[in-house]
Amino acid sequence: MPVKRELVTIQTPPGHPGFLGRGHIARAVINTDFVNSDPFILLMDDFLDKTDSEPAGGPHPHAGFETVSLLLEGEMGDEAHTMKAGDLQLMTAGSGIIHTETIDTRVKMRLLQLWLNLPKADRWAQPRVQDIPAEHVPTAAGDGWDIKVYSGSMAGITSPVLNHSRLIIADVKMKAAATFNHVLPATYTTFLYVLDGSIKVGDGQKLLAKDQVGWLDRSDVAANSELTITAGDNGVRFVIYSGEPTGDPIVSHGPFIADSSEDIQRFYSEFRHGKMKHISTVPAEQRFMW
Repeated sequence: MPVKRELVTIQTPPGHPGFLGRGHIARAVINTDFVNSDPFILLMDDFLDKTDSEPAGGPHPHAGFETVSLLLEGEMGDEAHTMKAGDLQLMTAGSGIIHTETIDTRVKMRLLQLWLNLPKADRWAQPRVQDIPAEHVPTAAGDGWDIKVYSGSMAGITSPVLNHSRLIIADVKMKAAATFNHVLPATYTTFLYVLDGSIKVGDGQKLLAKDQVGWLDRSDVAANSELTITAGDNGVRFVIYSGEPTGDPIVSHGPFIADSSEDIQRFYSEFRHGKMKHISTVPAEQRFMW
């Protein structure tokens, strides 16, 4: 019989002025040592209410990890590729890529961007870009709940998105007092981030409210575990992130993740000498539109 998963840590990450200037509030959702959050490095919840047409952002490098961008509200991108609400993009930076995120119009948007560790064997993987638009995301529904599965498998449905390591990302909506049960690998690092409403988690019925992140307990034993969630009086919307730990220590500096300080220096050298190519140059066989 699956062991029950319980909430062990609850945090309320504050919002701070973001680097995009006026109207940008950034909330760092992950506030724990990597040994506890592995494979998740960071998750930023970015709110932008841009009321001018001055360009913000621009090209920047990444290497050694993956970015997973889930757009909750608004639009972002350029004429070549625009993301709209409900779309997800998974970019494998791997051996190094230059990414452009420039916003030069009036816009209101909310974006969840995850930095996901690559297993050591895949640290230098060839860059890859995957997009799954909202209308193609696998969905399921039950008694008072519905779910969109962006990565991995949950509630009997599976996303087509390719993963270097096992990863589950799902957007869940529940009506008031509805209950949602799901089986997860007990070894997966798992956290829930509440976007609206509230939930009670596990047999302990611990309350997790809007703008709070809750981390579940984790086992070293390879087995199944059961997650039970009950929605609050006003219903709930939350995102679940669950991934298999890589078990590999990391070195982080700026936009790069590596195995050593020497690798970090190598990434910076390759960027300065123009050896990192722009995301637009990724070959067709490494671009996926699901």
